[in-house]
Amino acid sequence: MNNNRKTKAASWQDKLATLPQYLIPQHLLSVTMHRLANSKVAWFKKAFIHFIVARYKVNVSEAAETKLSTYSSFNAFFTRALREGIRPIAEGDNIMTSPVDGAISQIGNIESGRIIQAKGRDYSVVELLGGDIALAAQFEQGQFATIYLSPKDYHRIHMPLDGKLKQMHYIPGKLFSVNPRTARAVPELFASNERVVTVFDTAQGSFVMVLVGAIFVGSMETVWAGKITPPYSRNVKTWDYEGKEAISLDKGQEMGRFNMGSTVALLVPKTMSSFNTDLVTGGEIKLGQAMM
Repeated sequence: MNNNRKTKAASWQDKLATLPQYLIPQHLLSVTMHRLANSKVAWFKKAFIHFIVARYKVNVSEAAETKLSTYSSFNAFFTRALREGIRPIAEGDNIMTSPVDGAISQIGNIESGRIIQAKGRDYSVVELLGGDIALAAQFEQGQFATIYLSPKDYHRIHMPLDGKLKQMHYIPGKLFSVNPRTARAVPELFASNERVVTVFDTAQGSFVMVLVGAIFVGSMETVWAGKITPPYSRNVKTWDYEGKEAISLDKGQEMGRFNMGSTVALLVPKTMSSFNTDLVTGGEIKLGQAMM
């Protein structure tokens, strides 16, 4: 694998800064944040929204609603819609597009069933997919991309291709932060955190999109199932979508959303076209941008 050239190995500063995350009650704090983010107390939600806009330099001009006082809660602002046409979707039935705005954490080939997390760290596809060996085998010698959404980014997730939903799995886990520092410091981060695995069939083959939870990500949801967390569960849950339950989504259509920042992992089989060579670790990517 040669796609980690722009990342740094974990330093003692990374490990020290990450240590408190092992000690705090991750799920309790995330539930608390979820409640605060949905508070409709006027002074609180106003202060929260303005703080995030200033702290992370959120580009409010891209939103469908630019008047901050209009939002009923901080979460309504955080999961805001974009202005019509601001993110054109690259055309072409066989052109996969970015499902989100964000920064590319890692991108490259899946080799020996493993994915790069950061320099010196990797994890297995089987672990990421909750132990599903048969599903993981479909992506051997395929490609992956992990995209990190920071608090400044648009937090709705869209379809990268026309697809028919085949399965969804909820996999319980930790709620470490998923920022670059934590990715360098915490072993098998994306295969340890809580996540929602979605499996889609397309004309170009199957692909998987994994929504990875994180600290303060008080809610993950999809357009077909609604809110999946909270409440949190200790058990794996699986939904099959066949026959009358089949769900088809168009390329560019919204499929889900995060509350607060997190990560999306894409897995594609070797039969699909290669990712564009100008997509590199650490680079920014926008919703609808061609990935192939």
